Amino acid sequence: MSKQLFLIIAIAGSLMGVTGCTVDGYVTSQPADVVYTRPGAPGPDYIWVDGDWIWGGGRYNYHPGYWRRGRPGRVWVGGTWNHGARGYHWNRGHWR
Repeated sequence: MSKQLFLIIAIAGSLMGVTGCTVDGYVTSQPADVVYTRPGAPGPDYIWVDGDWIWGGGRYNYHPGYWRRGRPGRVWVGGTWNHGARGYHWNRGHWR
C-alpha cells in the first residue's frame, strides 16, 4: 500500500512540475509600453532582441532587450500582446 501511495504522489508531483513551467497568465489590461534608450551595438553582426514580458508571481514582469549575435538564415520576431475573452496574453518573441 505504501509503495502505491508513494508512486501516486511521485507521479502527481512530476506532473505539477511539468505543467507549472508552461503556464502563462492573462491580465485585464495590457501593460504600458516600456520606453528606454537602446545602447549601441557591440559589433556589426549583432541584432537587437526586443524586451520580453515574463509571467511570474501572478503578473507579467518586463525584461529589457539586449544585443545578440544574429543567427544565419534566421530573423528575430518580436513578441506581441493578444487580447481575447480571458484578457491580454503575451506571446514571446522567437527566432524564425
